[in-house]
Amino acid sequence: MSSGHGADSAPAPNRHHDARTTSLHTKGGTFSSLRIRNYRLFAAGQVVSNTGTWMQRIAQDWLVLSITGSSAAVGITTALQFLPMLFLGLYGGVIADRSPKRRLLLMTQAAMGLTGLGLAALTLSGHVEVWHVYLMAFALGLVTVVDNPARQAFVSEMVGPADLRNAVSLNSANFQSARLVGPAVAGVLITAVGSGWAFLLNGLSYAAPIAGLLLMRTAELHKADPAPRGKGQLREGLRHVAGRPELIWPIVLVGFIGTFGFNFSIWLTAFVNDVFHADASTYGLLNTLMAAGSLVGALLAARRGTSRMRMLVGAAALFGLLEIAAALAPSFWVFALLLVPIGMCGLTINVTANSSLQLAADPAMRGRVMSLFMMVFMGGTPLGAPLVGWITDVHGPRVGFLAGGVVSALAATGIGVALARAGGLRLKVGLRRGRPHVAFVPREAPAEREAVATAA
Repeated sequence: MSSGHGADSAPAPNRHHDARTTSLHTKGGTFSSLRIRNYRLFAAGQVVSNTGTWMQRIAQDWLVLSITGSSAAVGITTALQFLPMLFLGLYGGVIADRSPKRRLLLMTQAAMGLTGLGLAALTLSGHVEVWHVYLMAFALGLVTVVDNPARQAFVSEMVGPADLRNAVSLNSANFQSARLVGPAVAGVLITAVGSGWAFLLNGLSYAAPIAGLLLMRTAELHKADPAPRGKGQLREGLRHVAGRPELIWPIVLVGFIGTFGFNFSIWLTAFVNDVFHADASTYGLLNTLMAAGSLVGALLAARRGTSRMRMLVGAAALFGLLEIAAALAPSFWVFALLLVPIGMCGLTINVTANSSLQLAADPAMRGRVMSLFMMVFMGGTPLGAPLVGWITDVHGPRVGFLAGGVVSALAATGIGVALARAGGLRLKVGLRRGRPHVAFVPREAPAEREAVATAA
């Protein structure tokens, strides 16, 4: 790739080292990863395309609801977009591990832009039908199967292990910053000129990440050697995850949360339409409030130096309880304001699980581990969205939202117990005056338990 630098001035190629054996000291700061030129280019391109992505999400949900009048149809659209991840997600991880990730991302980003332009052409010409939206959502899902694990693993190649946690957090902050702008712009566009213009702008927005990838200095990447082709690579990846509690339990937890707790496209459209009797601009406002909370959560995560399992479990439990509270909210503004901490907790779950898994996984397996993570987090949606949409249609938005919160809270409790047992920990609650606390502490050794029982 031409970058304007001669071979004699280019730094020697980096080679990726295992994060478990590499020093993770960083220069610190909330935005420390942005000192790396390649990552700056990546982040700049992503904030443009992410804004377009959020515009399309809002426009797509509202278009389907306006055509069909059904929350279940919105759920089907969401399901079709994530269905390929459920069945093909691990194959996407294998492709990501075998291929140069920058080149792979150039192809996937171009393909995603074409899906936006295709939907724009159908909508602006006045020929769009709901099956067109279903088809484009499914096509986008097929590209996402490869794009997601490649993009997740490519972060490590841009910044190295020392800045990985920070970069993952800033990626989320980037995504949520776009979420502040995208829904608001989409709401105005839908109301003023229709959904088609939001689709068009999304398709054009992919020029930004493509330009960023082309301008990168490949010699400055922390390159991971591509995995050679061979039989049994899917099974190898699954065995790698199944044999390690620090990998398997976070993936199980985000599977439950992603399947039942993240169906906001269904719940928010239903609350706006059926409970608050408002329009697309109100739907955009609710998404913006949730994005504001997510952005705060991402920036707080960027400041933290570690990704602890107790943070993941605690955020998941609080996420479920807040969803229950929102489902029972007596007024619009109580509901709307609860979306801010829901966004914070949801983002904390995503960032903590993502960075923990990337650092714990073997570099040669990272694409497969991250594809499994994305498969259960996003691929569970095809299973959960139609069910949640049906519950919302039959029993109302409040019951649908309540069910998602209850499942999320119960999953966090169960996984917390499993992680504590795997780590030989127990819950200790201190109620001393002035110093109440809740913490996990090591279990007593068998000899100590016997001594305590004898003394008793």
